[in-house]
Formats: sequence, C-alpha cells, structure tokens
Amino acid sequence: MVTKQKRPIFLDLRRIRFPVTAFTSILHRISGVVLFLSIPFLIQLLAMSLANEIAYERAVELLNEIWVKLFLWIALWSLLHHLLAGIRFLFLDIDVGVALEQARRSARWVNIVAAAGAVIIGWVVLL
Repeated sequence: MVTKQKRPIFLDLRRIRFPVTAFTSILHRISGVVLFLSIPFLIQLLAMSLANEIAYERAVELLNEIWVKLFLWIALWSLLHHLLAGIRFLFLDIDVGVALEQARRSARWVNIVAAAGAVIIGWVVLL
C-alpha cells in the first residue's frame, strides 16, 4: 500500500524564489564567513600600523588603494548585516516578531538598513 508521490524537482536555483526571510538568513551566514575571513587581513593591517613609522606609512598607502577600500566596504556591510540579523534572530528566539508578516518586515528592514548603513558609513569614512 505504499504509494510514491510525484513531487516536482527544482534543481535550477535560478528558478527558485526564496522568501525574504530565507534571503536574510543566507546573507547572515555569508556575512559571518566574510567577517571570519577578513580577520587575518585586519589584524595584519593593525599590526602594520603599530609596528613602526615606515610600516604605518605602508598601511596608509594600502588603505588608499581601491581594492582595499572595496574590501573594507564589504567587511563593513558584513559587520552591519551580521549584527542586525543576529539581533533579529535573538528576538525571534524569544518569540518576538515570529508572526509571518512581522518576520518578513523585520527581514526587509535588516537588509535595507545594513545596505544603507554600509553605503552611508562607507561613503563618509572610506571615500
């Protein structure tokens, strides 16, 4: 009496439409990985700036390069997104905002505020 159900298989990730809550969750994980991978570079940059005067000048030169500014901008977005999404998930853990529409709204706000904050802070600090 076992019947097999025919279920659709969607293996093409371009065709799958994720809800905003899933998108926020995925970005939270990505931002955590980016933060983790940026730690050695940031520690090296700090060590260079504290070593001596020549190393400090080299660190300043490095900070003026476009690829370093782009990296720092991505790290800034990662920090903001990870912080805001982490706070959101803590509230969800204590059953605040778990209703579907509230969860969607908070996920949208996390994505918008993290991106806008990275643009604004990055524009002021990095440029």
